[in-house]
Amino acid sequence: MGLSSEVSASELLEAQAQIWNYACNYINSMSLKCAIQLGIPDTIHNHGQPMTLSKLVTALHVHPSKSHSIYRLMRILVHSGLFSQQKVGENDQQEGYSLTLASRLLLKDDPLRVAPLSLLVLEPSLITPWSCMTSWFQNNDPTPFETAYGRSFWDFVAHEPTFNNIFFEAMHTDSKLIGRVLIEGCKWVFNGLKSLVDVGGGSGTMAIAIADAFPDIKCTVFDLPHVVASFQGTNNLDFIEGDMFEAIPPANAILLKVNKFYIYIYIYIILKSVKILKLCREAICKDEEAGKVIIIDMVLENQVTDKETAETQLCFDLLMMVNVNGIERNEKEWKKLFLAAGFTHYKITPIMGLRSLIEVYP
Repeated sequence: MGLSSEVSASELLEAQAQIWNYACNYINSMSLKCAIQLGIPDTIHNHGQPMTLSKLVTALHVHPSKSHSIYRLMRILVHSGLFSQQKVGENDQQEGYSLTLASRLLLKDDPLRVAPLSLLVLEPSLITPWSCMTSWFQNNDPTPFETAYGRSFWDFVAHEPTFNNIFFEAMHTDSKLIGRVLIEGCKWVFNGLKSLVDVGGGSGTMAIAIADAFPDIKCTVFDLPHVVASFQGTNNLDFIEGDMFEAIPPANAILLKVNKFYIYIYIYIILKSVKILKLCREAICKDEEAGKVIIIDMVLENQVTDKETAETQLCFDLLMMVNVNGIERNEKEWKKLFLAAGFTHYKITPIMGLRSLIEVYP
């Protein structure tokens, strides 16, 4: 017996709309990408006031035949909350576009911009593997990425300079934003610390921010030789080369800020064997006063997380699965890792949006 005899017409239409909306989600993503590439956020920002459609079209230098198409693009971007509209001109006869907080984070010169990470996720190279997911479930390839390209994500990064640049810019800007949030909203996490090692800290974006904000804390960026070789330290900041698979410099606190993708090569693979956490524990126990490990990462299925944030976290979990064979964890899975590494207790503070602040103690 068909559905028509079991549910009402309105219920059928509601279910149909739900499926259509789900199938069309990529349209929002691609509209976002187009807006960034056309420079719409910067164009409106540079105008200095709400910008009419005609002025926006002129400033963007789009083909005259595409004027109405820009209106249609802006309509969905306004509906999604990336831009806002308000009345402008004499007698409020026209509509003008303005930035929202979200679109301000897309400005190319904003130090906290998130456009690089957005463009990374929407790179064609990262879109293609999704079409291979069904085949991947039926073969023994490590990731859909490898099903699509016949090589790992990291091999791809190493041999594609353009993608490599996009990738590392995304990681750098993400660290800036998280560093700002950590220092302004979580100062208490640094109380009493005398030293801190940022494991896999790359160019030192996070450590530099911490060192500037807390001059009494001796900060160290610890990474592979080719990563830190060209960087110079300051009074309370050092760059130390080494192999985190072997040992981690002793400190009151070890910072693991999990950049999606980049730190994965150090964290996700190694956490499966718990080795890196054991090395972190050794590093903070070498001092007379045992310290803590500070992890900034997602914790799934958190009861205080709203539905939209939870959905984004689940999307990142699949993003890890498709490209690098990674995983986002819930509290139970994190706890299992911590206990296996010899830690006795931990504290999770869901204070950083998609990510949580996790403090782990020996």
